[in-house]
Amino acid sequence: MSREIVVVAGGGGFIGGHLVGALRQQGVPVRSVDINPIDEWHQVFGDVENVVADLKAKAACVRACHGAGTVYQLAADMGGMGFIENNKALCMLSVLINTHMLQAALDAGVERFFYSSSACVYSAEKQKCAQVTPLREEDAYPAMPEDGYGWEKLFSERMCRHFREDFGLPTRIARYHNAYGPHGTWEGGREKAPAAICRKVIKAVVTGRHEITIWGDGEQTRSFMYIDDCLKGTLAITESDIVEPLNLGSSELVTINDLVDIVEAIAGVRLRRSYDLSAPKGVNGRNSDNTRIRQCLGWEPSVRLGDGLEPTYAWIYDQYVAKYGLRPAAGVT
Repeated sequence: MSREIVVVAGGGGFIGGHLVGALRQQGVPVRSVDINPIDEWHQVFGDVENVVADLKAKAACVRACHGAGTVYQLAADMGGMGFIENNKALCMLSVLINTHMLQAALDAGVERFFYSSSACVYSAEKQKCAQVTPLREEDAYPAMPEDGYGWEKLFSERMCRHFREDFGLPTRIARYHNAYGPHGTWEGGREKAPAAICRKVIKAVVTGRHEITIWGDGEQTRSFMYIDDCLKGTLAITESDIVEPLNLGSSELVTINDLVDIVEAIAGVRLRRSYDLSAPKGVNGRNSDNTRIRQCLGWEPSVRLGDGLEPTYAWIYDQYVAKYGLRPAAGVT
C-alpha cells in the first residue's frame, strides 16, 4: 500500500478510533476526521492529524482527501437499534458523506477506498426466524434491507461499485456484523446490545438492585464481532483484490438472553429479568455466513463472545464508576 496519507473518516468513533491506533502502529501518516469536537472522540492520538469537519459537505471531503493514498470511509450517523429505528432520515443523510467522499477520493487520485457497510443491508424476509440461516453475501438481493440505515448502506455499496467500474476508483467493502469492544459508546441511546447489557449489569452490581430490563423477549439472535477481529478483517479486505462486498462478522450465534448470561457470569451475579416487548428489537435473527471470507482470505473472525466481553465489561465498569461513582445512579437505565 502507499506511504501517502491514510485518511480515517469517522476517526473519532468507536471503530475509527481503534483503526487509527492500528495504523499508527504500522508507522503510516494518518489523518483522522470526525464531525464531533475532539474532546468527544472515543480515542485521540496526538501524533496524527486530527481534523474536525462535517463530511456531509463536499468541500470538507475535498480537504480530507487531499494528499491521501488510502481512505477508510467509516463516517456515518448511526447507533444501535434504538437509534436507527427512530432516526431513519438522519441515517439516510449519510449518503451525502459517501457520495462526496467517493468523488473527492477519485479527484485526489486515491489508490484504495474502503467503505464500511453493514449487515443491515440484508432482507428482513431472511431474518424472521431466531434460528436464522447464516446470511450469504448474495442474500442482499432482491433488496429489502433495514428501513433507513440499511437502504443507505446498500445504496452506498452500489455507489462504490459504480465508481470502481465506471471511473476506476479501487473500492473495497466490508459488511460489519455488530462490532463491540472497549472504547465504544455505552450509554446515551446509540450504544449496541453488548455495551447496553454490560452497562445494565454494572448498574445492578453497583446499586445492589439485582434486576435488568431486556428489550424484546430475549430470544432474538445475533452474532457479535470483537474489535480486534474487526480491525484485522478491515485491513486485510482493504489490502486485498476482493472487489465484491464481504461479510465481516463472527458466526457465533447467541440469543440476547445468552448475552445476558455471559455478562452476568463475568460480573458474578444473577439478575431478575423483565422484558420490554414494546422496545425496538430489530429482526428476529441475524448471523454471518463466513464461507466467502474464509475462501478469499483464509481467515474469519474467531474471538469468542465471552473472551471479548471480559475486557469490554471491565472498560465499561471503569467508565461507569468514574462517571457515577459507587452509589445508586438516578436516571441511568
